[in-house]
Amino acid sequence: MTTQDILKMEKRVLDWDAHTVREDFPILKQTMNGVPLVYLDNAATTQKPQCMIDRLSRFYANENANVHRSVYMLAEEATASFEETRKLTRAFIHAHSKNEIIFTKGTTESINLIAQTFGKACLEPGDEIILSELEHHANIVPWQMLAKEKNLTIKVIPVLSTGDLDLDVFEALLTPRTKLLAVTHISNAIGTINPIRKMIEVARKNNIKVLIDAAQSVVHMTVNVQELDCDFLVFSAHKMYGPTGVGVLYAKEEILKVLPPYQGGGDMICSVSFTQTEYADAPQRFEAGTPNVADVIAFGETLKYLRSLPFDSVIAYEHELFQYAAQGLSEIKGLSLVGKPRVQAPIISFVMDGIHPHDIATVISQSGVAVRAGHHCAMPTTQAFGIPATTRISMSFYNTFAELDLLFNALNTVNKIFE
Repeated sequence: MTTQDILKMEKRVLDWDAHTVREDFPILKQTMNGVPLVYLDNAATTQKPQCMIDRLSRFYANENANVHRSVYMLAEEATASFEETRKLTRAFIHAHSKNEIIFTKGTTESINLIAQTFGKACLEPGDEIILSELEHHANIVPWQMLAKEKNLTIKVIPVLSTGDLDLDVFEALLTPRTKLLAVTHISNAIGTINPIRKMIEVARKNNIKVLIDAAQSVVHMTVNVQELDCDFLVFSAHKMYGPTGVGVLYAKEEILKVLPPYQGGGDMICSVSFTQTEYADAPQRFEAGTPNVADVIAFGETLKYLRSLPFDSVIAYEHELFQYAAQGLSEIKGLSLVGKPRVQAPIISFVMDGIHPHDIATVISQSGVAVRAGHHCAMPTTQAFGIPATTRISMSFYNTFAELDLLFNALNTVNKIFE
């Protein structure tokens, strides 16, 4: 990085005012245990801006109707708002067409949808799926279920002691029977940013389809699915300042055209009789039943909010938060960071000598600091490091350096209590 690059980054950080943006998030004015809330569990779920909350309330108060089925004014307006979110999502991840955007209830359902459609239609007994030791359970269990049902083989890319994936082993695992690479973009447990572009390039050379779990990455970096050239990409609204109960599945349109439906019911058909059903085209084919109309529309408001932010400044500021946190944590007595990957998101896991992560999280919560403790639905990751659990902090653009100082002070209190 040149001096000019550093100066540009410093200017972007100076341009970002976390204290001002915090005013958009009403919950950050809350207290916990009688002290101001320091929310550092953003990898689990992010807090919500007032504009999204207002949009959700406004829909139920003034616009509530089902979508895609009626021609009266409320229904037409609800349908237009619902489909506007699909267009906004397409633009956010730079998909080619809005028809490549399918709404689900979360990342987990999106992965299950692909397992039950692409997996059943396109994989044969003896075929291989490549996963990694950094995966969330949501990107492991559906493939295990499919593998058992269809007699498939699952191979796993190991994680190095640094927290990086062993790419040499990755390439060595590939055979002519390898048909799918399903890998996380950013580890939710330790923050590793995987070299997705390089991994996709390797997969392309070997005619392997690629699914990217972007649940953690869409909120911390610009994601362009056309540039990545992935076949599938999945994420959840609630991890990017949107409502719970909304997920996104991106899939290339040419793939969706040949996949069978995931579920049957209303709105995914063109015609139904007792002898034959004709299915609708994507995306409706994969959205059976009444969707989560209100929350999808509210998610659209979140996307507008995110698009209004100077994203370069957000990324630079979060990186500065990460560096400050990593340095401060390293100075805590008996504290060890879990993994030091080459490139890391603002997610850090750590352990403290002789103190259980749950005890750490409980004690610091008395100081208003909210963090996550456990295996983070990524047991293979913690097992790879030979530990049952960690304490994890995960930061957002609304966190501040002063909040991190409060975290450090709380951890020093932990040491005093357990010494």
